[in-house]
Amino acid sequence: MISAPHASQSSNSLRNDLLMALFLIGLCVVARLLLHVPNVSPVAASALFAGMMLRHRPLALAVPLAGMLIGDMLVGFYHWQVMIVVYAALVLPAVAGILLRHSRALRVVVPAVLGCSLLSFIATNFAVWAFAGLYSLDAAGLIQCYVAALPFLKYTIAGDLFWAAVLFGGAWLVQRLATRTTAVAARS
Repeated sequence: MISAPHASQSSNSLRNDLLMALFLIGLCVVARLLLHVPNVSPVAASALFAGMMLRHRPLALAVPLAGMLIGDMLVGFYHWQVMIVVYAALVLPAVAGILLRHSRALRVVVPAVLGCSLLSFIATNFAVWAFAGLYSLDAAGLIQCYVAALPFLKYTIAGDLFWAAVLFGGAWLVQRLATRTTAVAARS
């Protein structure tokens, strides 16, 4: 079971959380700069991971915001109204992670990823319809916007699931190796 560090382990917790947050932000920025399949990025999975694993909640919320802001500063900004909705949608997994932090990751990560991916799809494409000026502002335009975005939904879900598996699987592996190393050292 992957578990968040206990509150009683307060020594170095802020430093460890800062290092983890910086790693996650760096991962988000680098992944956005590299050539990749559209909508396949670690931002949402990093936010969920940060929410579940970091003891300092503000840092968990800062991970997707800083990752997106730095990435947007490097690749370019777009419609500010759409950006606000995109940023808010990417904070949602961090909030979900904070709310689910005492749950077994194995049971909650996949439903949380799927729920956050779908809510992000709904919210961000509504914002594109409402603010980008690409579609008529009526029911037909809204339907056209969602239909045009459907091909990207599979990439969003696949990317979010992939990066969640990498992050949570990596954390599980590190915890398992640390436990084994401690056990071997105790026997010596």
